[in-house]
Formats: sequence, C-alpha cells, structure tokens
Amino acid sequence: MKSNFLIILFCTATGIFTKAQSENEPISFNEYLKYVKDKNLGLAAQKYNVSIAEASILTAGIFPDPQIEMETSNNGVSKDMGYTMGGAISWTLELGGKRKARIETAKNEAEYSKLQLQDYVRNLLADATLSYIEALKSKALLNVQKESYQSMLKLAKSDSIRYKLGDISKVTSQQSRLEATSLLNEVYQLEGAQQQSITALSDFIGSDSTGKEVTGNLNSFNRSYTLNDLIINAFNERADLLASKQNINTAASRIKLEKANRVIDLGLSAGAGHNTVANNEIAPSPAVNTVKLGISVPLKFSNRRNADLKIAEMSYSQAETEYKQIENSIRMEITQAYQQYTFAQKQLQQFDNGMLTEAESILKGITYSYQRGESSILEVLNAQRTYNELRQNYFQLLADNASALIDLERKAGIWDIDF
Repeated sequence: MKSNFLIILFCTATGIFTKAQSENEPISFNEYLKYVKDKNLGLAAQKYNVSIAEASILTAGIFPDPQIEMETSNNGVSKDMGYTMGGAISWTLELGGKRKARIETAKNEAEYSKLQLQDYVRNLLADATLSYIEALKSKALLNVQKESYQSMLKLAKSDSIRYKLGDISKVTSQQSRLEATSLLNEVYQLEGAQQQSITALSDFIGSDSTGKEVTGNLNSFNRSYTLNDLIINAFNERADLLASKQNINTAASRIKLEKANRVIDLGLSAGAGHNTVANNEIAPSPAVNTVKLGISVPLKFSNRRNADLKIAEMSYSQAETEYKQIENSIRMEITQAYQQYTFAQKQLQQFDNGMLTEAESILKGITYSYQRGESSILEVLNAQRTYNELRQNYFQLLADNASALIDLERKAGIWDIDF
C-alpha cells in the first residue's frame, strides 16, 4: 500500500513538472528588453510628451494673425446723403523679441522633455530587469526544491522497500515519506510564486507574459568599479541631473520671455473707403474714395504689476536649488548603492570558497551511512535541509547581488547589463 502511494505521488509530481516545462515558452533577457522598449505602454505615453513639446516650438513661432474689417453705412436715410463703404486690414507688430523668446523657451522645454524621457527609460530598464531577476530567482529556487523533493522521494521509496525487508522501523519509513510529501507541498508553493513572477513581467512588455520561461545566468553580475569614478560618471550622464540643468535654462528663457512680454506692441492698420454721391439739396457731394492708415499704442498699466516676472525669477532660483539638491542626492545614492553591492560581493565569496560543495559532500556521506544503517533518518533530514537552505541562500544572494549591481548602475547612469 505504501509502495503504491509513493508510485502515485511520484507519477503525479512528474506529470505536473513535465507538463509545466512543455507549456513554457523561453524568452531571453535581450528579447525581453526589446519588448520593453518597443511595447511598454508607459514608455509609449511618455513619448507623447516629447512630440507635444516639439509641436509647441512650431506654435511659438507663429506670427499674430491679421484682421480684416468691412463696414458700410447709410449717411442719412431721409436726407439722401449717400452711402459709405470701406474695408481695412490690421495686425499687431510684436516688439521686444517676443517671438524669439517664445521659440527659445519652447525649444528648452522640448529638450527638457527629451531628458525626462531618457530618465524614464533609465528607470524603466532597471525596474524591468529587476523584475526579470526576480523571475529568474524564483525559477532557481523552484528547481532547488524540485531536486530536493526528487531526492527525498527516491529515499522514501528505498525506505519503503527496506521496511518490508525489516531493515528499518515503520516510523523511519513514515518519516521519510512524510518529508517527501512536505517537500512536494513546498514545490507547489514555489511554483505559484514562480508563475506570479512571470506574470509580473506583463506590466513591462505590454502584453500577457503568462507561459513564458526566463533564461539567464545569475553569475553574470560581477563588475569592478571605483566609487569616485561612478560619481563623476553620474554627474556627466544621469538624465535626471541633465534635465535639472536644462530646467535652469528653461527658467532663464522664461525670464526673457516675461521681460519681452512687458514691451508694448503696436497695432497697425490700413484701409480704403468709398462714399457714394449725395443728392441732398442743401449739401450735395460727389462720390469720393478715401484711404486711411492707423497706428494704435496700448497703455500697459499692467506693467506696474510685475508678478509674472517675479514668479519667473523665483522659478529660476528654485531650479538652481533643485539642481544642487539632486547633485547631493546622487552622491549619497551612489555611495549607498556601492556599499550594498560591495557587501553582496563579499557574501558571495563565502559560497565560492566551497560551502556548497562541502554541504553536498556531507549530505552524500550521511545518506550513504544511513543506507548502511550507521546513521539515523533525522541526521539525513538535517543534512538535506542544511544543503537546501545553503543552495536557496546562494541563489538568493546571487539575485541580491544582481539587484545591487542593477541599482548601482541605475544610480551611476551606466547600463551594460547583459546575461
């Protein structure tokens, strides 16, 4: 009966694992990033900001539209004084370099939008990669648990035979069988976590990622950097810092625009008219044509209230302060990210010194001793759990190290992630 139970358990688990593997469609990291760049909906929405800003440059360069006026009048309905007909064209002559200032401001705002888009891409690629790393880690942890389950299931089947032969007690056989069942439950739990991590990629590629299988090597995240070089590179390359610097230029152009707007504009007009014959007996007059030219000068009493100019000047000071604040934040962020990456590297070195090999050797030795009746099942289970925990910690550290490197390169304005 016990043997039948183990066979059913083995077949069920093997069938599930085989089905899951056959349904998964592999997706490499480079292919995944291409989807992110081409199909991410958030990125597509951000690109509209650049298009809108570039369109604003054309709008800023438009001259004021002229106006056409047409009029007619009856100079005296009962006096027979004739009719007057006329037309005029008028337009505004902008002075003070308003159009030039508008174009300059629009160009600065468009450049600012482009830098903001670059910063969005910088963070998007980092976040998307972190999500891919999480899926890769979940896959590795699931494989560890599957291997542990298969090993324990093999031991449980062996113990079932040994119990029938009278080599071990019933309790010992039950213990190994229960341990295999417990490990299978953990496999199911990790399968759910792994599928969720795959589904989470959907938010980055703009389509359903369910059924995909991530591929890659978590050992590919080793770089050698110096802190000072990273800070210098960030000051030269970080898109958010460059955008903040560009915002200073934009604020300066707005000051110029506000000053230009305070200069008066002239209204110019030119027109022609025609008066028909007046047959009035008291004051008859012949038909005449008239020409008129005009100029209008606005009385800009609003210039006494210079709130808009003061706001533009304060915005400039604010932009300068924000730039200095971002510089300080970048220096702090890189230092912290560098420290985190350094600590992760040191932790990985412990595993590189043979911890996993030693734990595997101990497990094999205790298992062999147990099969010879020289050790207990509890010693085997403890060695198995220690080995599993070390392997899980190892993959967790690999993922943490990868995440630390990604965060460091995000902060430093570098991107060379490829695995």
